[in-house]
Amino acid sequence: MAKNYATNYKPNDLLAVASAREVNDGDVVFAGTGLPMLAIMLAQKTTAPNSVCIYEAGSVDGRPVDLPASVGDARCAWQASVAAGLTEAFYGQLHSGYVDLGFLGGAEIDQYGNVNTTVVGDYSAPKKRFTGSGGNPDINSLARRTVFIMVQEKRRFKEHVDYITSPGWRLPKWPSGEFVHRKEVYGKFFQGGPSAVITNMGVFRFDDDGIMYLDTVHPGFTAEQVKDNCLFDLNISRCQGETERPTVEEIELLYNEVDKEGIFLP
Repeated sequence: MAKNYATNYKPNDLLAVASAREVNDGDVVFAGTGLPMLAIMLAQKTTAPNSVCIYEAGSVDGRPVDLPASVGDARCAWQASVAAGLTEAFYGQLHSGYVDLGFLGGAEIDQYGNVNTTVVGDYSAPKKRFTGSGGNPDINSLARRTVFIMVQEKRRFKEHVDYITSPGWRLPKWPSGEFVHRKEVYGKFFQGGPSAVITNMGVFRFDDDGIMYLDTVHPGFTAEQVKDNCLFDLNISRCQGETERPTVEEIELLYNEVDKEGIFLP
């Protein structure tokens, strides 16, 4: 049956929908505040009803009636299997190898999926200092797959980030500084790595060498425009065309059931 696609939607709507489509039914998902919450709750109402959400503050498999305002909102624990704290979320679940998918964000990302949420410029004398990791490297290192949700800006998509907060597919090995594959650094602790980057312009994935390429471009943009918003030579030859637009049902669910209070979709 042909899908009834929405014609009137906002960039954040497409970000939430595209992210929700990354969730497989049965996935254990580690989600943070904001768009990741929209994504997992929408996925649970559409294609992944058996997926389980872990919020950073410690609730496991909660099914909140209303969208929580943050991972620390008491609504996260509604009907949860476990309502504990950070220790349970990180050590009881993530570090124990139960997490299939982590949703994360970042200030900068490079062609290998290394992400910076720490500083702009030199670490000792930065131009700007951010809040830091906030669990970002743990989730990115120990989840089997990671999806980054970011704003597409040229200054954010760099050949090499100023500081590696969360390691991607290729990272400098100490002490030589040579960029090697993640498997070589992690050894027996290797779980997986970044699987996708979703921005307001397109969806990116990584090839067998751990290098980012453009998978689909969002409606209203061209592959060349996306490439122009990167400081590295983005491979656009593998672009499959436009990102699938949100359906009418997905938009209605987002606004009428997932975020009916307009917390993240005003």
